Amino acid sequence: MDIGKAIGLEYGPPTRNAFGEALRELGAENPNLVVVDGDVANSTRTEYFCEDFPERFFNVGIAESNLIGVASGLAMSGKDVVAASFAAFLLCNAYDQIRMSIAFPQVPVKLVGSHSGISIGEDGPSQMAIEDVALATSLPGFTVLVPADEPSTRAATRAMMDYDGPVYLRTGRPKVPVVYPNGAEFRIGKANTLREGSDLTIIACGLMVAVALEAAGALAREGIEARVLDMHTVKPLDEPAVERAARETGAIVTAEEHLLDGGLGAAVARAAAERHPVPMAFVGIRDRYAESGKPQELLEKHGLMPNHVVDAARRVLKIRSEAPARHG
Repeated sequence: MDIGKAIGLEYGPPTRNAFGEALRELGAENPNLVVVDGDVANSTRTEYFCEDFPERFFNVGIAESNLIGVASGLAMSGKDVVAASFAAFLLCNAYDQIRMSIAFPQVPVKLVGSHSGISIGEDGPSQMAIEDVALATSLPGFTVLVPADEPSTRAATRAMMDYDGPVYLRTGRPKVPVVYPNGAEFRIGKANTLREGSDLTIIACGLMVAVALEAAGALAREGIEARVLDMHTVKPLDEPAVERAARETGAIVTAEEHLLDGGLGAAVARAAAERHPVPMAFVGIRDRYAESGKPQELLEKHGLMPNHVVDAARRVLKIRSEAPARHG
């Protein structure tokens, strides 16, 4: 993928690798930490933990519903539990078990879904999680994290384990640009401002944060200054940051590697509508499944590249200019 090259971002490891490394570090620090995986440890990268702490690692096989039951039971017996699988398998296959065994009783299991979005490429739609954020945010009491790069995923993993409650952490397969070269400050529920701007705000999560930064650079060359927010926590959303963006910049574009229904854009739109309505545009997957292909080709086909964010920004600024009374 070429995301971030135009603004000099260097590629780092996949976020799934960053999660695995952070998990291994946490395993050394916390003897109460146990990990449950659905026979995909070499993909989720929980294998890093297993290599060092095999006695605290449990492979339940290709049985996601059972995985959730085991994870819930371990947590209710006092263990600190991480349960991992492909995001599509975890959220789609085991949703009812997550609902009844984790969300309803508020058991503090930490769920990690790898291979999220369409950027997994050739694996195809059966393994592409494009509904997982919507499913996770629909669960009462769940916290949902979508970090952007290697440093922020490491920080998110630690923040997740310190958090008192169930959490879903979304990770990805491809290498991604590093947007936090000096390390990430990660506070659950608090967006990070990566670029200041007064003309509009681009709010993104996951690999779309790098896309948003590249789009902001392109817009700046046109004389348009875009604020960029990394909304790494989709739930609980940083609603005050959304309100400030709306009041101070007067227009918002959201960007996510997920269906628009039930994703980041829907959450931001609700917050803006309740607090300070402004013109908005949404970049995401539009009511369809993807297909097998090269990651770059899929992101281009489904409208998730920097030029698509730039086009959305132009549209929303045009709407604002034609109806100035709708904001301010």
